[in-house]
Amino acid sequence: MNTALRRGMADANLTARQLAGRVGVTPKTVERWLADEALIPHPRNRADVSDALGVDELMLWPSAVRGVLKTGPDRELIAAYPYRSACPTSVWASLIGDATTDITFAGYTNYFVWLEQPALHQTLRRKAESGCRVRFLLGHPESSTTRQREAVEDVALTVSTRIRITLEHLDKLSGVPGVEARYSAPEDGTNHVSLSVFRFDAHALVTPHLARLVGHDSPMMHLRRMQDGGMFDRFAEHADELWGRGTAIA
Repeated sequence: MNTALRRGMADANLTARQLAGRVGVTPKTVERWLADEALIPHPRNRADVSDALGVDELMLWPSAVRGVLKTGPDRELIAAYPYRSACPTSVWASLIGDATTDITFAGYTNYFVWLEQPALHQTLRRKAESGCRVRFLLGHPESSTTRQREAVEDVALTVSTRIRITLEHLDKLSGVPGVEARYSAPEDGTNHVSLSVFRFDAHALVTPHLARLVGHDSPMMHLRRMQDGGMFDRFAEHADELWGRGTAIA
């Protein structure tokens, strides 16, 4: 079964018949795509489905796209979004759902994921129970970096409030083996708040925060690990370094 396609259709609130009408194929064709992950549609149909669902082709049919990926040093760049909020929630859901060994949320607040991903507590609990390592790296709500960022953003939903909301959600996962949470070290505050790294096995979503913009208004890149020392590794090492110097959240 093509679970990514099924998830994308659900997020777009489209039935097989409705998607077929938009793409120009029969409903049975869509049902065959859903039933067989190895069944690869014609390139034009893949592009039309991608547009209809707002999901990158790589997420729906990775084997079809893999053969035409770039071969230069930027080949790990799968997609780029001018705003983090432009990345479909189905992409996040697919990456979280497909991860088996490593899920790392290394944003400064990680607040938005709880809003955009239904039943995330249950999903992360199941992931951890099946052996996946789940990590949350947060900025400290009372740090000088947090106070400085609040002054820069000047929004009603403050940085410290967003961090505390994540802490409340993490309380529901307290005691689950495999779920860990840390505050970044005070000396790493500036490095942490300026760059968010979200890792899902060999995929990562990376957001460099621009000047006075909040996270959802900053650009985001989707990376897939293809080589040693590539872009994926560089950002993953950044998150791991911050994690290594962080302190456990009681």
